[in-house]
Amino acid sequence: QVQLVESGGGRVQAGGSLRLSCSASGITFSSHSMGWFRQAPGKEREFVAVISWIPSRTNYDDSVQGRFTISRDNAKNTVYLQMNGLKPEDTAVYYCTAGLRVRLYDSSVRLPRTYDYWGQGTQVTVSS
Repeated sequence: QVQLVESGGGRVQAGGSLRLSCSASGITFSSHSMGWFRQAPGKEREFVAVISWIPSRTNYDDSVQGRFTISRDNAKNTVYLQMNGLKPEDTAVYYCTAGLRVRLYDSSVRLPRTYDYWGQGTQVTVSS
């Protein structure tokens, strides 16, 4: 049974930082690209960042480039999202996702249907 479990969400003031973690089980973690999406109330789920399985190449949405950093620890089956300089518009539920056939620099990387597995999400709230 595949499980992706996110943690680290919470409430923070604008300009603050949070680090999200996603622990994976039931998959060959080192073979999967790992990503983060987010969904705000009334909006569609949107791409945030992705990291390849090996070597660790990354891709970010323009809205988070330079503020967020995605990383992974294959020994711990965990992917992270370090979020700095948070803004109120970053408020959303953040979802961890895993995919076997993710083309990192193709437009399909932004599509939820590209990925195979999803976590339940963790809430991030940024107050002004």
